[in-house]
Amino acid sequence: MTGIIFSDLGQAASFMTLDWVQASLKQCLGFSPFPATLNVRPKAAEDLQVWRRVQGELTAVPLPPIDGGYCSARIFRVGIFGPASERLDGAVLLPEVKDYPNDKIEIVAPVRVKEYLGVGDGDAVTLEFIN
Repeated sequence: MTGIIFSDLGQAASFMTLDWVQASLKQCLGFSPFPATLNVRPKAAEDLQVWRRVQGELTAVPLPPIDGGYCSARIFRVGIFGPASERLDGAVLLPEVKDYPNDKIEIVAPVRVKEYLGVGDGDAVTLEFIN
């Protein structure tokens, strides 16, 4: 699916720096994630349909909360492709909270995705979900 990069409130950065989050993600994914997420929205209606199918059909890795005040999440492995078609392995982190936007996709990776792929807000990336 294709998604368009956008900036959000920056709240994920504080969550991503928590020791238990870093340790849990490293254990689940095999890498320590950069302490921020890349936000994308499906580019077209077809991309949103793909994202909905992924949530219902692919097996996700659960990320249960360890410290109080945070929700659980599901993790989907993903390959991220920028404009030069280079691949970066990462994961989509889907918080399990009521009213979470159905078109918001938060990506984690071992590096800052925007810098690694040379992309910014408004640019497109292609996501290849891995089951």
